[in-house]
Amino acid sequence: MNIDQIREKIASKGLKITPQRVAILEAIYNLNNHPTAENIADYIKISQPNIAIGTIYKVLEILVKNKIIKKVTTEADKMRYDGITEHHHHLYCIECDLIEDYFDEELNQILEQYFAKKKINGFHFKNFVVQINGTFDKC
Repeated sequence: MNIDQIREKIASKGLKITPQRVAILEAIYNLNNHPTAENIADYIKISQPNIAIGTIYKVLEILVKNKIIKKVTTEADKMRYDGITEHHHHLYCIECDLIEDYFDEELNQILEQYFAKKKINGFHFKNFVVQINGTFDKC
């Protein structure tokens, strides 16, 4: 995603376009690995050494609140951030902490049908995100 698209994404939510918001969102897209706030800070410090970690956390919360990014929690209890807001799942490596996006329409349909059929008493199904834990050969 280029800078103009990042600016448009921020503006489309009615947010002010600030250099910090642009830099943080650009970092998430460029890192493309569900980065932590610290990963984002390390990436940004190269071009903007004066940005504070507190600012990064505040901007991340604003981006999450406005559904520009999503939070992803790993088995290692690390908060990570995902720039893909379209419905998808995650493949999580329990050995190296790698997260890869997983898109599977068949799985979505199976789960939707399952919950429609089950009608869990007192629970109103809205959506689901599956995290599949395992290991990758490349680790």
